[in-house]
Amino acid sequence: MRRLSLAPLATTMVAAAALSGCIPATRPEAAPPVRHTPRPAPQPPAPRPVLGSDWRDWPLTPGDWRYRRTAQGSTAVFGTAGVTRLALTCDPRTRQIRLDRPASVAGSITVRTSSTTKILTARAVATGAEILLPAADPLLDAMAFSRGRFTMEQAGQVPLVIPAYAEIGRVIEDCRG
Repeated sequence: MRRLSLAPLATTMVAAAALSGCIPATRPEAAPPVRHTPRPAPQPPAPRPVLGSDWRDWPLTPGDWRYRRTAQGSTAVFGTAGVTRLALTCDPRTRQIRLDRPASVAGSITVRTSSTTKILTARAVATGAEILLPAADPLLDAMAFSRGRFTMEQAGQVPLVIPAYAEIGRVIEDCRG
């Protein structure tokens, strides 16, 4: 049996290691200086484009419903943290429901549900526009029982596409009770 000598291999490896120490280290290139340019001021979000001609396919307006009882009745508010998009408030003394649309203007507002379309006249208030409806108005039932959503549209405003959740029905029942 023949034995292989590892001496030539070891010598080659030692020589390669020694020679690698002779190669000058490369210097990293200097990074280009950082230039600070002022950021542009944040712009308000552009109105959401309405996709398609069928309102039932439009994306829902971001937000959620919150219900609360008050000493004067009850309220259901739709919106996101700190931004109210729509509020329904019951006044049990007059048996009326007030629809408030903050940041809106007085004029015609079209409400579309899966069963009806109605044009209402909103009046200007300090916070935007409001509509008063008798608690027995069938439009309120149509909003509460619309198939998944209803809309509130007004010229010059981004349409609201509101989910038809139980909070709407609770305010209506509080006012009719």
